[in-house]
Amino acid sequence: MIQLDFDERDLRSLRVFCNAAQAGGFAAAEKRLHMSKASISRHVREVEKRLGVQLCERGPAGFKLTPEGEVALKLAASALRSLERIRTEIDAVHGVLSGTLTIGIVEHTLTHPDCKIPEALALLRERAPNVRPEISIMTFPDLNQALREHRVDIAIRGRYPREGEFNYLPLFSETHRIYTAAKTVRGAAQDLPLVCRLHPYVDQALATEGYARGPDAGGLEAIGLLVASGSYLGILPVHYVQLLGKRYTLRIKANSPAYHHPICAVTEQSRPSTHRADLFLGILKELHGSN
Repeated sequence: MIQLDFDERDLRSLRVFCNAAQAGGFAAAEKRLHMSKASISRHVREVEKRLGVQLCERGPAGFKLTPEGEVALKLAASALRSLERIRTEIDAVHGVLSGTLTIGIVEHTLTHPDCKIPEALALLRERAPNVRPEISIMTFPDLNQALREHRVDIAIRGRYPREGEFNYLPLFSETHRIYTAAKTVRGAAQDLPLVCRLHPYVDQALATEGYARGPDAGGLEAIGLLVASGSYLGILPVHYVQLLGKRYTLRIKANSPAYHHPICAVTEQSRPSTHRADLFLGILKELHGSN
């Protein structure tokens, strides 16, 4: 007879701990778990007692995972996700697809004229009505981290030169250029600093084009806002600037390079795929195959 190190009560306490850690504290996890802070705290103490280590610091200074807690969160979250897959994968053997399909998408993908992800989701609903898509909009670095930590099944984002860490299914192409406002606030456009964010093209432009480093921005909306002010240059997708053109006049900077890349459905190489993920990847390929 197989004997497990953890019983059902331990697994429930692990789930509570993971939710509290991911939410950033007991108070933040109350609504997510529909439990009181006292109950959450009790479950976390039970996990700590079971493992023999302190997993988190809580008190007036706030909630913070210990190094042991960071390790426990990563391993426990992965183990719980694997347990949740058992039922859905057994269903798939019998021809019934079910469960949650987690999809992370880079911002403003929907605005691209060649994007057919809504149509793909409609076909997924038609072909596998028991599969529940769960969609999050993330930045490029956050998507990579979510893939590595198995928090998303599929990421929709650009593939950039010299990338090879993941599996990539090309869907359609995107082009980025360096933009400035039609009317700049000070001096000529070539003197304006470049808005910065964590992105391969920004790093490349700063290294090879000789631009001064401008303020940091948290996404395309922030970059567009700063460029539209007339005080900065920014790297933006062409299709996104066409949308902004209804309100703000931006122009491609003279001698701007054109950065081309495919938008791909990205999956983690070391993670076994699921039947529902394979179905959605097949639908994406079916719809975007002519692009």
